[in-house]
Amino acid sequence: MFDWVVSTIEGWGYFGVLILMVAENVFPPIPSEVIMPLAGFLAGRGDLSLTMVIIIGTLGSVIGTTMWYYIGMWIGEARLKRFAAKHGRLLTLSPSDIDMARDWFDRHGGAAVFAGRMLPTIRTLISVPAGLSRMPMWKFLIYTALGSVIWIGALALAGLLLHENYELVAGWVDPLSKLVIVVVVVIYVYRVITWKPH
Repeated sequence: MFDWVVSTIEGWGYFGVLILMVAENVFPPIPSEVIMPLAGFLAGRGDLSLTMVIIIGTLGSVIGTTMWYYIGMWIGEARLKRFAAKHGRLLTLSPSDIDMARDWFDRHGGAAVFAGRMLPTIRTLISVPAGLSRMPMWKFLIYTALGSVIWIGALALAGLLLHENYELVAGWVDPLSKLVIVVVVVIYVYRVITWKPH
């Protein structure tokens, strides 16, 4: 994955960063923990501007996560509960889980979106309850952008600081990206196997 991400950004520049970050939010197994340090790494090499990498990365993140906001709004709570009642094991989710998540989100909406942007997997999923609860779009975008720029800036800066250690970066990023995918799959399979309706 390391070489593919580097070649995408090298070949497409800032547009490559944008596309990868949109994809990261639509298809979480492409983690920003891989994309943004490598973009920062290329900025350290002089191929890109760190400021532009952070701006474009944040824009891609906001675009991708907004798609999930609209999906949540389109699905609606009633439809999601019906689907959970019928296919709960597949979602590892029951209608009562949706009620609890909605109550929690109503209490912590803005803070949840802001903090959620810095947590793996949650950064994508947090947009769905925001859409379900019909959080005002301006509010959603502000919290999303603030949380995203902090996280993306930190990752890009880490890549910049490692720019002189290409082999070191390749050595830990590629196994890490594979580990993230494996962990996500294992957790999901475990939840499917152990899921009980309630």
